[in-house]
Parts: sequence; structure tokens; C-alpha cells
Amino acid sequence: MINFNKKLLLGAIFLSLTFTGCNEILDEQPRSIYTADYFNTPDGVNQGFTALYRQLRLLYGNGYFMSNCQNGTDESTWAQSADGNFKELDMSGNGIINSNTFPTSMVWNSVFPYINTANGIIEKGPGFGIAESMISEARFFRGFYYFMLVQTYGGVPLDLGAGELKYNTLPSTTSVRNTVPEVYTKTVFADLRKAIENLPSSPRVTGGVTKNVAKLMLAKAYLTYGWWLQNPNSIPTYPEAARNDPDGHNAQWYFQQAYDIAMEGINNPGMYALQPTFYDVNVGSNDRNTESMLYADHTQSSTYYNESDPVGFGSGWAPDNFAAWMQTWNYTAIKSSRTTAWLGTDIVSSVQREASQPLGRPWVRMCPTLGVIKNTFADKTNDSRYDGTFVTTYRGNWNKNGTGLTTVPVLYNANNLPVQPGGAILSFLNDDSQTPSYPTGAGQSGVGAGTLSGRADWVIAPNGISRIVYPGLWKIGTYRTDDPNGLGYPNAGLTRPFSVAKFSEFYFIAAEAAVKGASGAMTARDLINVIRARAGKWKFNNAQNAAYVADNSAAMIAATPSVITIDYILAERSREYYGEFYRWYDLVRTQKWGEYAATYQIGGASYGDHTPQTVTRTISPFHYLRPIPQNQIDAMEVSADIKAKYQNPGYN
Repeated sequence: MINFNKKLLLGAIFLSLTFTGCNEILDEQPRSIYTADYFNTPDGVNQGFTALYRQLRLLYGNGYFMSNCQNGTDESTWAQSADGNFKELDMSGNGIINSNTFPTSMVWNSVFPYINTANGIIEKGPGFGIAESMISEARFFRGFYYFMLVQTYGGVPLDLGAGELKYNTLPSTTSVRNTVPEVYTKTVFADLRKAIENLPSSPRVTGGVTKNVAKLMLAKAYLTYGWWLQNPNSIPTYPEAARNDPDGHNAQWYFQQAYDIAMEGINNPGMYALQPTFYDVNVGSNDRNTESMLYADHTQSSTYYNESDPVGFGSGWAPDNFAAWMQTWNYTAIKSSRTTAWLGTDIVSSVQREASQPLGRPWVRMCPTLGVIKNTFADKTNDSRYDGTFVTTYRGNWNKNGTGLTTVPVLYNANNLPVQPGGAILSFLNDDSQTPSYPTGAGQSGVGAGTLSGRADWVIAPNGISRIVYPGLWKIGTYRTDDPNGLGYPNAGLTRPFSVAKFSEFYFIAAEAAVKGASGAMTARDLINVIRARAGKWKFNNAQNAAYVADNSAAMIAATPSVITIDYILAERSREYYGEFYRWYDLVRTQKWGEYAATYQIGGASYGDHTPQTVTRTISPFHYLRPIPQNQIDAMEVSADIKAKYQNPGYN
């Protein structure tokens, strides 16, 4: 079915991964060739577990998968240096999504080999005395990967060539897609339920799967399937199938199950818990915290375990974590002067590339829409999540560059006012109540930023944000502990873990299910207010780069509407998870994509272009499924009409 290579049967070069701070580590010997014969040994099966965790690195932290999950939604659009991997997904006339589009193919091409790995572990593990508690890790991953597939493409193959959910060792040149109900009921639900029964409450490896991780995914799968059965906006599915559940349940039953399981996760958290502030969730010094339940891990201490050089030049390719680069604009173009004369030799780059969470490596491939800055994150005073998501102040670090600037104590900036190292060089204003004086073109700042009287920092108001200058993405940005006094290694792949599942999502799943009719001890408003109350608590202000303790929980709760709607939950999800690969799936699940993303506003792609442009997107019902990759169709040795029927309608 899926065309596997015999020599690379399980689809990857299985290098070791380590998960620090645990009694158990995934430290099997690396192999460049992983054959069926080796998999018939205890070592081979055990190394299969390493592979399942490694696969997370191929998607989570991958900047192109970020494009798949955000571009074309209300959250993001293409930025000045974007290519077709970003423009095509914008749905705005700069190319179209088709079977050769790379980002939309990533789930299909990356997970099937690991599904086969899971099949092999499940089949062969008991014969080697591997406990069901460990085999259920493979059950979890198989259910999780099929859940990703069915959300992305509709019905997908359960038979990889040796029978449904069987381990396959031989290439096959035919393929048959199962229906959406078959994928959910035969593997997603069955595997995740079995995983819940047998997984431990604490992970075998740090950041690994547990009973509660499986509960989170099962609750989300039930919620998603309930929406699919209900189909409120008549979105087509493929292969065509009646919206009937093989087990005889209706959508309401699944919404109630989603609510009940999510509440089980909340009420029996085990080792997991919400962090006290949103800042604590995302600050690099607190990575691998109790709110991050499952993650694609990385390390700065070893090239071997990291699978890339932590102090070298990042590849911009999996398994590196490089997603943060995509929404990082070229802040190094910001200019200041050694003197008030601003002579050519005096002008310097006052914000250097640095391996720090607000900065990192600029790629300028994606940017937020104006709606995100002005509407989604409208409350920037009480709600800490805007400050804890975006970089809104760029600060001088010229003294760290190891050149002649090291001993320069002062530079001159906007309004010819002095700035010191660590001082604000460019700031994005919170609102449009003040209109900066903008230059024509790049201007003195080098990036088209404006001035306000009495301020030494260059400034840009929300209406002046463009495809080339925009707030960066702080929450998933670079964090390093080496070279604390210098610029570090800003061009290396990030060595932070990238979260796949967070404890906070239990509250959102239960709230969404409640809006869809589920009932229980907590209402949708109760659940959302847990998250909003936390969002009102401040510990640190990134914009001011200073400790800031405030508790605006009461104001946040008071501002929550009395009646919670799906629209309100989607807004809260965007505030909580912006930039974390959720948005396209959220809008597809709730069938709101076409409504939310039909138009957006953004400035142009040239320095000094501060005029918001309204852009229209074309999002058709068939776009709610991604195309089957062309390489899959080309590998099938079947008749032309069967190939044509294999592809999702609209992409032929």
C-alpha cells in the first residue's frame, strides 16, 4: 500500500534521543539502516520506541509545518521573504495548493512509516516480554498519528500492505483509503482507549506519553468526530461516507464523552498542572514544566542526541526546531548612530542577532495579520498573553558583538536621543491612539519606523505593521544557557522542546464540548475563566524587560461574556496558543475557516509601507481537506481512474 523502501523499512534514520531528568532514557545504538530482520529482535523493537518519539521532531518545531497550520488562517499570512511554501497556503492568489505543495504533504509523508513501526511493536512486543504498559506507548502514537491524518486528509489507509493495522515488510504498489468513521472507530478511539487503560500516570521518559496524555488526545478526537458527524456547514468528506457512526452513537454522545474525559484529566491531573502565569508556561528557563505534557525534545549539550549541531548553523530542516525563525523579521536592519551627525561611518546595527528568546535568526517568512494584533489581543493591559506571545520591544545589544562596539556606551536613536545597551531601540505601540511620524521609505531607522516626540525609540503603531516589520514571536523563541554575556549561537537550530500537548487544553476541550451540549459540574464559562484568570496574572513584563507583579484575574473574569459561544472559545484558543500549530485544525474542526479567514489586513512588503491593505482569500469547501501528496499517487501502479479517485476532490 504505502510504498516503503525495503532498506529503510521504518522510514527514518534512527538516531538516539535522550530525555533528561528521567530514570529511563532512549539511548539505543544508532543505525542508518533499519531492516525487517533487525526489527525481529528485542533490540529492534525497543529502538522502535525511540523512532516514535523522534517522529515528533519531523513536524513539531518544523517551520514548514507551521506554515501548514497557520498560513491562510486569521492568525498569519506570508511575510516579505516568503516563497511558495508560504504564499500558496495563504489562499490569496499567490499560487494555489495542489498535490505538489510541500507543507500540506508533511503529515502524510512523515507519519505512515512510524505507524508501521507502531504496528510492529504492537505485534512483536509481547513475544519479547515487553509489558503492555510500554506497548501502549505504540498504541498511543498509532492512534495519535491516525488522528492527525484523518483531520488533515479525510479517510486514509489502515492497510499498509499486510492487512488492516498489520506490520508490513514488503513494498506495495496499491492503496485503498478507509472512510473517516472507519479510521476513528478502528484505530484512533480503540488505540487511545487501550492506551488510557495501560499507560502509567508518570512518563517512562521525560516529556513522554502517559495516561493523561492519552486522555487529552481521546477527548480531542471525540470532540472532533462529534463535529464531523454534525457537519453544521455541509463540508464534504472523502472518501464519501454517510455521517453515521458505526457504533450507533450520535454527535451529542461524542461531545459528552469529550467533556467527561477532559474533566477526568482535570480532576485527576497526576504530575501535570497549570503554571501560575502565562509567562511561566513559555519562558525558556522554565521549559519542560508541568503544563507541557508531551513534547518534541532537543538539547544544547550534544550534537549526537540533538541530531544537529547546537553551536553550528541550523539546517532549517527537520529534525531541527526552527519554527520561530519563520516569524522573525530582520531586526538587524534597525539603525542607530555613534554621533548625532548620522554620517555614513557612524551608522550601526544596534540590535544584533542574538541567541535570546526575543531575537534569534530572522527568516521573514510569516507575520501576524493586523486583526491578531488589534482584535484578538485587544486587551494588552489586563491580559498578559499579548506580552507573553510577541516581541514588542527590540533592545540594544551592540555591546555584545565582540567588535569595536563593545566599549561604546551610548548610541543615538530616534529624535537624536541617546540610548544605552539594553535600552529600547524599536517599539510596537499597543494601539493606534498615537500616530507616529513615519518617513518615506526606510528612513533614518533603516526599517521605515516612525518617531513620537520625546521618545528615543523608533515606534510603529498597529496600523503600521507590515509584511516586513512586525512583532516577532517570543513564546517559542530561542533560549540558551551558554554564552550568557555574548550573542551566543543565534543561527543554530533551537534546542528548546516544542510542546505537542498541554494540560491547559483539557479546559478548552471541555468548554467546547459544553457549548455543543455536554453537561457536567463545570460550565463552559467556568472552564474558560480558569484560563482567563491565569492570563490576568503577571510575573514579568517582556515589553519593559522588568519584573511586573499584578493580578488582573477579577477584571478578566468580569469581562468574560455570560454566554460562551464557539466564536469566543476560538478567540481564547488563539490568545492561548498563537504560533503553536493549532489554528488551521481548530478552524477546520469547527468549520469556521472560510468565515474567519476570508479577508485580512496587513501593510506592504517594503520598508515604510504603513498603509493597511485588505486582502481577500478564496477558501472553498473542498479546501477543508488537504490534497493527497503527488508522490503517493505516482507510486501506485493502478489504473488512471483509480488514481483519480484516490485524490481528494478539487485537487485533480
